[in-house]
Amino acid sequence: MEIREILPWDENHFYDMVKKFYNSSAVDHKIPDYHAERTFKLLMSNTPYARCFIAADENNIPRGYCLCSITWSNEAGGLCVWIDELMVDESIRCQGIGQMLIATVGETYPNAARFRLEVTSENTHAIKLYEGLGFSKLNYKQMVLEQPQ
Repeated sequence: MEIREILPWDENHFYDMVKKFYNSSAVDHKIPDYHAERTFKLLMSNTPYARCFIAADENNIPRGYCLCSITWSNEAGGLCVWIDELMVDESIRCQGIGQMLIATVGETYPNAARFRLEVTSENTHAIKLYEGLGFSKLNYKQMVLEQPQ
């Protein structure tokens, strides 16, 4: 498995993986398809605010992805990398691919003050993975205010 940046020809695979992710226990709700389309367009614009890493098989077919949002955190005292979405095809899970994706994020941002992610309480396998990689729980309640697009 090779970990690499997302490329223009990954577009349809990206949409398929996002759809799988948002239909899994990893999230609490679905998103409209146009969100993924907007995200892909942003990723192709070389924005400094988002990155996507792909786990590609021996045929260069994407089998997983890690979408990151890059912010500054006064609380952390520096750059904060949000691991916003992490998904590996179910048929190849438990082979270290999630760890490889997270390691690539860490190698890409060695000076980040914090790496942060969200996980649903039902996603016990992911919680075990993240704790094994050194992530610890924050005692915050997440709140959102959605704006019409």
